Amino acid sequence: VTSRIRPGVTERALQVELESAFFRAGADQTYPFLAHAEYFWLTDRETPAGVLAFDPREGWVDFVPETTEAERVWEGRGDAPGTPLARLEGWLTARAGRPVVRLGAALPNTSGGGRALDLREALTHARRPKDAAELERLRAACAASAAGFAHVTSRIRPGVTERALQVELESAFFRAGADRTGYGTIVGAGPRSGVLHVEPGPRVIGAGETVLVDAGAEIRRYTADYTRTYRAPGGDAGFFRELYAMVLALQERAVARCRRGAEWRDVHLAACRDTAAGLVALGLMRGDPDALVERDAHALFFPHGLGHLVGLGVRDASGFLPGRVRSTRPGLDMLRTDLPLERDYVITVEPGVYFIPALLRDPVRRGRYADCVAWERVDRLLEFGGIRIEDDVRVTDGDPEVLTAGVPKSLDAALLG
Repeated sequence: VTSRIRPGVTERALQVELESAFFRAGADQTYPFLAHAEYFWLTDRETPAGVLAFDPREGWVDFVPETTEAERVWEGRGDAPGTPLARLEGWLTARAGRPVVRLGAALPNTSGGGRALDLREALTHARRPKDAAELERLRAACAASAAGFAHVTSRIRPGVTERALQVELESAFFRAGADRTGYGTIVGAGPRSGVLHVEPGPRVIGAGETVLVDAGAEIRRYTADYTRTYRAPGGDAGFFRELYAMVLALQERAVARCRRGAEWRDVHLAACRDTAAGLVALGLMRGDPDALVERDAHALFFPHGLGHLVGLGVRDASGFLPGRVRSTRPGLDMLRTDLPLERDYVITVEPGVYFIPALLRDPVRRGRYADCVAWERVDRLLEFGGIRIEDDVRVTDGDPEVLTAGVPKSLDAALLG
């Protein structure tokens, strides 16, 4: 990094260059403070130990702790705007006898009984549609993410490790203005591309292998969430080409279904039906697609939900409409969102097809689905991994807006070399 220290360079740029050159480890470390999402949404600030109080008769009071000498010396922290936290006790005493409901991470979520649950549910629902400021941050996060994907794509080739791709990707995020990654970056090569939340490791990419990258940059706590799948140069791309074209087509159909008033569960089930139909067309499943979905056979290859809300953190404000409960059906049991879509919701659309040995070698499943899976073909694909394509989609009054369109997802873009 010393060669990059010169006039005009920012502290942040030097940090990015330094940290991309080595992996820091050891004790005596502190970690970045992240305020509870509800507090941040209401205040737009990271304030350790802050308390935001609301009295329906008098309005809001933002209580903030006094900055200590150690914080001024070691962190350069100044005074946060607001009312001194020491006055909170008096504020509460003055309202003695009135019910108090407490929300947030540092206090029991159940305080206030059912009223607390009702308020949390109402606040979560209020946070689902993104306003103009939130959408501006989401678009900035998507732009930084697009810069990272553009940078890393040319570096996907045989002989490169998953970890090396992670370093290149995240460094480019930071250079493009990211504060951090929105979640743990996923890079999986070969059979590891079928591990849904795989951590990048030392595995070396082989010629012609599938490489799945799921990552997003975060700006001012708002994160993008992309997945793109590539094929490293080398060998015959025949099956990858066929499967990728199928997943891309069904993903684009699912995006088009993201319209105001659409039930997300219905969008998911339509994608399941498209998955089953595609696998039948490829000769990997047998039978009527609707019947296959009714039997949950598609979940052998598509075991997760179609997507989730995103915004102030990944999976932001996801959940179920009041009164709905999580299904126990395979595939549906992993659905993170079950509600009708409304204007300015931002939701991921991320179907995938995977060849996961833990599912496909399970004797119980093989017996249950003996008649509807071409097992002799599937068994030859257990080292393939998987293909997932993911976009962040904003619901509008008309056609959905794909916020992540800045990263190409065509078949030509996926075939490298």
